[in-house]
Amino acid sequence: MKLLTAILLLLSPYAFGQQLVLHSVPTNTDATFRGLSVVDNKVAWVSGTKGTVGKSLDGGQTWKFDFIKGFEKADFRSLYGFDALNAVVASTGAPAVILRTSDGGVHWNVVYKNEDTAVFFDGVDFWNINDGMIYGDPIDGRMLLLRTKDGGRTWNALPRESRPELEKGEASFAASGTGIRCVKENKLIIVTGGAESRFFISEDKGHCFNFVRAPIIKGQSTTGIFSVAYSSDTAIVVVGGDYKNETQRKDNVCVVRLHGDTYRWHNVLAPTRGYRECVEFITENKLVAAGPTGIDVTTDTGVHWQPLSDEQGYHVIRKSRKGNLIIAAGSKGKIAVLVDDK
Repeated sequence: MKLLTAILLLLSPYAFGQQLVLHSVPTNTDATFRGLSVVDNKVAWVSGTKGTVGKSLDGGQTWKFDFIKGFEKADFRSLYGFDALNAVVASTGAPAVILRTSDGGVHWNVVYKNEDTAVFFDGVDFWNINDGMIYGDPIDGRMLLLRTKDGGRTWNALPRESRPELEKGEASFAASGTGIRCVKENKLIIVTGGAESRFFISEDKGHCFNFVRAPIIKGQSTTGIFSVAYSSDTAIVVVGGDYKNETQRKDNVCVVRLHGDTYRWHNVLAPTRGYRECVEFITENKLVAAGPTGIDVTTDTGVHWQPLSDEQGYHVIRKSRKGNLIIAAGSKGKIAVLVDDK
C-alpha cells in the first residue's frame, strides 16, 4: 500500500501538499451514486439510480452491488449505514419511500411511504444509532422533516409548527445528501437553495430553528447551497453554486462561524473552481469539495481552495465516522478512495 501511495503521489498533478490523492476503484455498474455512507475503515455503503445499493467490507477496494427488488426504477439519494448489516435508504420523489435492512442488504423492508405529489427527500443523518432525521422539499410551504427514535425502523413527521416555513421557490438539493448534518448531541443543521438560500440551525433536534441568509449565488431553481460540513461552531463550511453553470466561481462557497450568540459569514479568498455538490471535513482544518468538474481541497477551513483532481463526474465525498477512510462516488459507477498520506 505504501508503494501504491507513492506512485499515485508522483502521478497526480494536484497532490496538494503531497497528502491527498484520488485512487479510482473499478466497478461493474453504470448507476449514478449520490448516497454514500462510510462507517469505518472497512465498511461503506453507496446508493443511487436503478434501485442500486452497494457495500464494501474492505475499505472501498471492492464492492458488491444489488438492485432492491420492486424498486428497480427508484433513485436512492439518501443513505445512512450503521454497520455492515444495518442501513436505511430513501428514494427521491413521489411516491417517496424509506427502506431499512438488518441483514446486510439481502432483504429490505419499507418503513415509510409518502405519496404526496410534492414529496422529495433530500438527505438523512443520525445523531446516534437511534435518533435521526430525514428532510425534504416543502409540502404546503413547510420543510418536510421526519424523525426516528428507533434506528430508522419507524418515522414520524415533526409537528407543522416545528418545521421551518420556506419562501416561495426555496427548497433543497439532493445532489449528495449532505444538506443536513446531525451533530453533537442535539444540534441540527440544514441548508436550502433556489429563490432563497439559508442556513438553518436547531439546538434541540428540530423543535425550534434559527436561520441566517447565505451570501451565495441564489435566485434561480438551480442555484444556492448544496452541502454543509460541520467541525465545530467556529468551523462550518457550505458549498454550492449553479448546476447549470458548473465553472462559475463567484459566490459558490462560504464559511460561517459562531461569534457569541450570532452566526456570521466570513470571506473566502480563493474559492473552489466552480459549482460543488458536496463538502466534507477531513481533519480539523482540511476539507474536500466535490462536483461534476473536479475536486478541490482546503487546509485553512475553507478560506483558500486549491485543485485536488480534474477528474469529472464525482457528486459525493465522505469520510468515515470512525477512522480515516475517505471515499468519493458519482456518475456511471464512479467510486474512488482518497489516500491521505500525512
